[in-house]
Amino acid sequence: MVSRREFLRWSLAGGAAFAGAQSWAQSLPAERSLKFYNTHTGEQLAATYWADGQYLSGELAAIDCLLRDHRSGDVLAIDRRLFDILYALQQRTGARGTYEVISGYRSPATNDLLRRHGDGVARDSLHTHGQAIDIRLTGVALADLHRAALGLRAGGVGYYSNSNFIHLDTGRVRAW
Repeated sequence: MVSRREFLRWSLAGGAAFAGAQSWAQSLPAERSLKFYNTHTGEQLAATYWADGQYLSGELAAIDCLLRDHRSGDVLAIDRRLFDILYALQQRTGARGTYEVISGYRSPATNDLLRRHGDGVARDSLHTHGQAIDIRLTGVALADLHRAALGLRAGGVGYYSNSNFIHLDTGRVRAW
């Protein structure tokens, strides 16, 4: 949990990432690419989602499809800030590996199913709004990935060492 004093200090220091403000994303390189592997469907994708100062709609649609609810097939436009967080995390770790996706978008029906059959699934999960992803990054130890994600201070970060993934979202800065 971030104290008010830390929040103000970070904000005054140019911490626009707290709100996902565009200035944070604009500090990233002019071309941004990510690689994904969906652990449930076996699909792989390498996509340049940003170039020439804008998001690329065709590449974004391909990523959205890969991150769909694998149970229902439902696709939702994923919050584009999530891709910028993934890209910044890749830069911070120095890794050029593939993001192994455990969970991207989840339909409300799938989310309810998971809540009934397991622990730790939020009633109004950010996954159901296209604002969260559960991942690993090849070539990066999970603990190192977790520390790097916390260092970004760009949204929520959950650490699930027993299940071998971290959760990232574009919500408020928090950790569990």
